[in-house]
Amino acid sequence: MTIKVRFFAQFRELFGTDILTDAPPDGMFISLIAGIAHSNPEGYNAIFDKNGAFLEFVILMKNGKRIDNSDAAATTVADDDDIAVFPPVAGG
Repeated sequence: MTIKVRFFAQFRELFGTDILTDAPPDGMFISLIAGIAHSNPEGYNAIFDKNGAFLEFVILMKNGKRIDNSDAAATTVADDDDIAVFPPVAGG
């Protein structure tokens, strides 16, 4: 079984979408996204700060529920999870 990771808007252009992958060895949400993001340095810098934490404006979801960026380092992932990563949303 696998985890589905979907990137949206500008992140989709950098990483693609509907990425199917296995859970990282440590089973952590942040490791999952960082592992994918390392494939594109520009994309990594759009999601993570210089310390490897999620930038505060990045929107994270797990199975349809929002994850606070400060909780992402302690959030686990498992087979069949559906992960979504959005850039900041602006409107007017």
